[in-house]
Amino acid sequence: MDLSVMPGAFSGQHQWYLSTLADVSDRSTARATAITSTASSKHLYSYTHVINGFSASLTPSELEVSLLGWWTLVFGQKARVTVNMECRKFLRDGKESVKVALNSNPQRCNKKLIGARFFNRGLIAKYPNTTISVNSTRDTDGHGTHTSSTAAGNYVEGASYFDYAPGTANGVAPLAHVAMYKAFWDEGAYTTDIIAAIDQAISDGVDILSLSLGLDGIPLNEDPIALATFAAVEKNVFVSTSAGNEGPFYETLHNGIPWVLTVAAGTLDREFNAVLTLGNGISIAGPSLYLGTTYFYEVPIVYMDGCHKMSKLTKLGQKIVVCQVGNDGNDLSDRVENVSEANVTAGVFITNFTDTEEFIQNRFPVVLLNQKDGKTIIDYIKNSNKPQASVEFRKTSLWIKSAPSVTSYSSRGPSASCPVVMKPDIMAPGSLILAAWPENVAVDPDNSPLMFNNFNILSGTSMACPHAAGVAALLRKAHPDWSPAAIRSAMMTTADIMDHTMKPINDIGFGNKTQPASPLAMGAGQVNPNKALDPGLIYDVNSNDYVRLLCALDFTEKQIQAITRSSSTNCSDPSSDLNYPSFIAYFNAKDSPSKFDHCARIS
Repeated sequence: MDLSVMPGAFSGQHQWYLSTLADVSDRSTARATAITSTASSKHLYSYTHVINGFSASLTPSELEVSLLGWWTLVFGQKARVTVNMECRKFLRDGKESVKVALNSNPQRCNKKLIGARFFNRGLIAKYPNTTISVNSTRDTDGHGTHTSSTAAGNYVEGASYFDYAPGTANGVAPLAHVAMYKAFWDEGAYTTDIIAAIDQAISDGVDILSLSLGLDGIPLNEDPIALATFAAVEKNVFVSTSAGNEGPFYETLHNGIPWVLTVAAGTLDREFNAVLTLGNGISIAGPSLYLGTTYFYEVPIVYMDGCHKMSKLTKLGQKIVVCQVGNDGNDLSDRVENVSEANVTAGVFITNFTDTEEFIQNRFPVVLLNQKDGKTIIDYIKNSNKPQASVEFRKTSLWIKSAPSVTSYSSRGPSASCPVVMKPDIMAPGSLILAAWPENVAVDPDNSPLMFNNFNILSGTSMACPHAAGVAALLRKAHPDWSPAAIRSAMMTTADIMDHTMKPINDIGFGNKTQPASPLAMGAGQVNPNKALDPGLIYDVNSNDYVRLLCALDFTEKQIQAITRSSSTNCSDPSSDLNYPSFIAYFNAKDSPSKFDHCARIS
């Protein structure tokens, strides 16, 4: 709705919107001359910031005569940004004035959680007969509790995930306040509710938005997240978004929006292990995150080569089975499935496959070993008359030198929606992250029996996004005069490009073939909060710079106005040379081994 043509008779946007809706509703019979109750009942939201417009529920005939062309995009349930008010992570008082908005109506709030609202009018309008199981701000999924506590959870002693990762837990900005905006539901989620949540967050005056959600392959002028976040950035709100979990393939990234921070996921220098103690006293540790029996004592152990034949595996009974597996994820998946279905005690899988995360979180006791340690076990079994081993789970190892690495699932750039700006921007911890969890939500809904805990371990760029949001909150407090672009620049130009061994950060997304990570996988590198506090040179950008970029990308005047909400657009000085702390250049395939080879961060 172009505010420049709003008739002067209306006292404000909301009244104009209702009148317009009444006109559409009554057009089939007579033109409306007043705001009707029918229009009010059809109206869902009036938007103040993210767009100049409103959302409504129309019949097919009303839609046919409508000149408004409303969005009909449906959000897939890739993420839920919700909250549980009683979570221990939020019980202690916050002291600083930074507010981190993630996504929910104030009830039982404290000085940490200073606001909560929920939005589902769009969902209910689409499915008027649906029953919302928990029609409140309460978190029924856990995702929002996990991400928000990662960004700004206060210190909680005695945290652990069933004895894994024990210690004191806290978010990146533990003294920041949190405001929640819940727009994703078990029953579904719709654009109308998502942008209403962001619109309200802007009205509430939040400093940071953390959005672990996104749409794939949507042009900027049609992407509701792009439109909403442009309005947020104009209001000096920093926006952190997730890159997506469609890696390791190129051009799978969502939220390739020039005015937001797009965050890839990396590993931590922490591993969860099981320790095998052989009958000869030798102990070997390997990755495992089994939640069942803590200890198996002196169990017979057998070597079954590749563990291909189920007929042999099912006859073993209660034994620890050792399998030699190829360095391929599909092969490892097949072998783990075979052994887990054979009703044996546990499975030990020898492989050089490095992307093991999805296999260690298993209802069956799985332990993974490299070839060197695997040979030690095989030699022991072959040279022992009565080979046996004990296994102890729930071990946590710290200071893993190979970290950080880019995870395989983290979506790679460049962005289909804006390929001239290199994305992702930065990498943050996203692998096996411990954070708060609602007490009444099972940590693994597929597990039987259901298990409950105050903390859960999750992986994804959804977990990386709030890490960066927390860093942005710290920077906003330290440098209140910095723009969102300045904060992004400080984080990118000071990011680490070396792991703990002082070698280039690796990309583990290619099976056992580790290779240095490219900027299209990790952006500028792993975020370093301390260095970001004093970055030196800042690459700043304002709204006019983004408009010049959109002009250079051949967006039409109407398309640009959809993003900027402006009644006029000046494209007299288009430029794709955005003052950004990274760049990407495309070359003819004949001149370069890869058209994506030429990309870099600026430091």
